[in-house]
Amino acid sequence: MPVPQLTVWYNTRCPVCDAGIDWQRNKLLAAVRAGSIAFKDINEQPDALTAHGATLDDIRRRLHATDEAGRLIVGADVAIAIWRRTPGEGWIAALLGNRLVLPLTRFVYDRFADVLFAWNKRNNRW
Repeated sequence: MPVPQLTVWYNTRCPVCDAGIDWQRNKLLAAVRAGSIAFKDINEQPDALTAHGATLDDIRRRLHATDEAGRLIVGADVAIAIWRRTPGEGWIAALLGNRLVLPLTRFVYDRFADVLFAWNKRNNRW
C-alpha cells in the first residue's frame, strides 16, 4: 500500500472528535480505500509522533497529521488539509485557509480545541 498523502491522528475517546472524523472519513471513503489518506487513533499508538515532539496530550488537544514527506501539520491546518481533499468541501478550505482569514481560523480552532480538551479531561476521556 502506498504511503498516505495525509495521515491524521486524533483522539477516538473524544466523542466530538470521533464523530467529526467519522463524518469526514465517510466522505473520503474512496481516498481511504486507495490509501491516499489515513485516520489513526492516537490512543492505539500514543508514541507515534514523539519524533516530531508531539506529546499524547498535544494530539488529544488538537488534530495532528503528517504529509507524504513526513512533515507535521497541526490544528486548523489539518482541518483545512482534510477539507481540501473532501469532495465538495474545497470551498471551505479556500475560505478558512486563505492568508487573510487563516490567523483567525487558527485562533478560533485553538480556543475551541482548548475548551474541548478541558471538557474531555474533566470527563476522564483518556
